Amino acid sequence: MTTTKTRVRLVIVIVILAVLGYAIWLWTRPQPIEVTLATITRGTVEATVVNTRAGTITACRRAKLAPAAGGQIVKLLVKEGDRVEEGQVLLELWNVDLAAQRDLAHRQLTIAEERRHEACVIADNSRREAERARQLADRGFVSPQGMENADAEARARQAGCDATEADVRAAKAQVRVTQAGLERTVLTAPFPGIVALVTGELGEYATPSPPGIPTPPAVDLIDDTCLYVTAPMDEVDAPRLKTGQFARITLDALPGQIFDGKVRRIAPYVTEVEKQARTVDVEVDFKEVPKHSLLVGYSADVEVVIKRSDDVLRVPTQAIRQNGKVLAVDEENRLVERIPEIGLANWAFTEVISGLKEGERVLLSSDEEDVKAGVKVKEQAAEP
Repeated sequence: MTTTKTRVRLVIVIVILAVLGYAIWLWTRPQPIEVTLATITRGTVEATVVNTRAGTITACRRAKLAPAAGGQIVKLLVKEGDRVEEGQVLLELWNVDLAAQRDLAHRQLTIAEERRHEACVIADNSRREAERARQLADRGFVSPQGMENADAEARARQAGCDATEADVRAAKAQVRVTQAGLERTVLTAPFPGIVALVTGELGEYATPSPPGIPTPPAVDLIDDTCLYVTAPMDEVDAPRLKTGQFARITLDALPGQIFDGKVRRIAPYVTEVEKQARTVDVEVDFKEVPKHSLLVGYSADVEVVIKRSDDVLRVPTQAIRQNGKVLAVDEENRLVERIPEIGLANWAFTEVISGLKEGERVLLSSDEEDVKAGVKVKEQAAEP
């Protein structure tokens, strides 16, 4: 009896020690590390290049206008923000003297035309008289000398008519000269647009810019119906850029919105802003005119698509570690090291050619220093 009780007690002690040992093992064994995981899926991967510094929205047409001649402003017909049509007068300089010269030239033209009319009527009458004298001379009613005199008179009158024609042409040329001088004092819009800046006030003196000495324009006119983006690209990316390539445009002024674009021009030279920062300017058109009212000078970023692969296996680029390694999660939730063969890549995704399978989970990021191959992990719960 005593032996039986002893055996029971021994079994109980052994069971207790086993349970206690198992509890201690559970308590002291390494716990799975919480990490952020991503699943391998299929999708689109693009190879892209982006600008190195902020780009700028530029107008297709922008003219900094000034009168061709200097003078005092007597008419200022627009203000900043006004929309104008092509040929609309923007301002006018004092030109009373030139207007008087134009009027005088018109009067001289009128006189010259009247003299031409008079001289040509007389010449026509002399021609008919000479014709009649010739007919009468053929019948013997007029002497040959009389016929010759009538013919000479007709030719002289015709020469006078021709001379007055030359006077008319000279008068017309003088009118054009005075009109051109007058137009130099009137500033008109070369294209429809919006007035961005007006420099000068009524009564002030406006002068054109002398060669090599820039002066503020009298009127800065912008055609804001046609806009594009100018962005500097690193010289290393320049050989991969081509006109016609698809691009995406983003604006700091309109966060969260992406506009489709197309490369319209690549500068044929490298801009040396700094010794270690050489860039090539690229111009990108908007494929559709944005519905938003964009302002010339807005900062913009451009992402040019060099190559695109659709419906391919892809992994987040953030999951690729040094030497192209990826830490995948096996069936036991342990990290295993893989070195996949990769293709196209950008900042978001990298194409997987081989080495990983669709549906596999890979390590995306972790703040733990001990996260390495062989470590057991569990996916970090999403924040509510």
